[in-house]
Amino acid sequence: MRRWYAPLLMSGILLCTSAAGLWGCGSYEKVETGSGQRAEETAAPLEAEQEAETLQEAESSPKETEMTQAKLPEFEPADETVYVTTEEGGTVNVRSSCNKRNNSNVVASLTTGTELKRTGISGEWSRIVLDGEVAYIASAYVSTEKPDPSLLSNSASFAGGEVSLDPSWQYAEFSKINSGAAVLYRSQAENRRGKTICVNAGHGTQGGSSVKTLCHPDGSPKVTSGTTSAGATSAAAVSGGMTFADGTPEYKVTAALARILKERLLAKGYDVLMIREGDDVQLDNVARTVIANNASDCHIALHWDSTESNKGAFYMSVPSNESYRNMEPVKSHWQEHNALGESLISGLKSVGVKIFSSGSMEMDLTQTSFSTVPSIDIELGDKASDHSDGTLSNLADGLAAGVDQFFGF
Repeated sequence: MRRWYAPLLMSGILLCTSAAGLWGCGSYEKVETGSGQRAEETAAPLEAEQEAETLQEAESSPKETEMTQAKLPEFEPADETVYVTTEEGGTVNVRSSCNKRNNSNVVASLTTGTELKRTGISGEWSRIVLDGEVAYIASAYVSTEKPDPSLLSNSASFAGGEVSLDPSWQYAEFSKINSGAAVLYRSQAENRRGKTICVNAGHGTQGGSSVKTLCHPDGSPKVTSGTTSAGATSAAAVSGGMTFADGTPEYKVTAALARILKERLLAKGYDVLMIREGDDVQLDNVARTVIANNASDCHIALHWDSTESNKGAFYMSVPSNESYRNMEPVKSHWQEHNALGESLISGLKSVGVKIFSSGSMEMDLTQTSFSTVPSIDIELGDKASDHSDGTLSNLADGLAAGVDQFFGF
């Protein structure tokens, strides 16, 4: 059975509220990992009842350190499969020791449906094996019975946390740069959509332009020209992007729009898979696409064109080339790619965004060539286009409206 979890490697769970002085994340949760980082969760009653005891943000005292390293209780041996089971599909912390005084020992946050091997039981605690290591989870939140399928995620196999490229996924072997990870955000809005939107801020992979990946999974040549000429069989793993007329790099603007769009989508009830939020993520275009294929319901890549005429927004449509449209996975998905593009253009029109020509331009892209979910590269303008905060906010409104249209909400 596929395991459903996301690793939490560092300092613990931070309950966010809208109170003054604290981070305001009342509408969604973010779980982010890495050295020196702090994981975050909403302070919903469910989490508070399960694992999010009173947070202590102060530095650990010697007494706390002593408790973290307290002697383990005695466990009755066990050898059985158990499943994480929570009400309404919440998440439960896994710890490196049997102590809940603070969250310094949290090593993962598991969602309902995660399959685990239990090796011991001691009242409050169950000893488990997670990624080959011994760990501990509250016995109240595991069961030998599989949970109700209705509690499982309807859209992605992750419930918060980093999403890395799994080498077993289809087409993963074509990626050359994949040491980074995307981050999944789960909406806490009342009207949850049951859909995960992959928001891919274009560019932003240092060294990506000097590495080549195949344009198509079957090794055939490109059928249109663009950043890479027609007839080429390989392209830059991630191009560097252009620079706006005012000197701002495209990768900074795509990331800024991605962050705003994330907030709009979360507020509407969508979960959001963020490929990149900072200046760099070590994921090439193939890795980004394959992660989106496996952890989202659609994939939206944000870009601005390299022209200088402020010509307006458009999407990169699937070329009307017979050989290209008969190549898998394009053959099975090209119509839904174009439908997503049309919906996004319609949403942008609804908020007054200038649209270029018919709103589309045929282009043979690596992203399209490897996508198995509705996927589109949308160009929001070009070098001469305004990219102020107000404009980005309006673009985000239009894109979010387009997502609603595509999914029928």
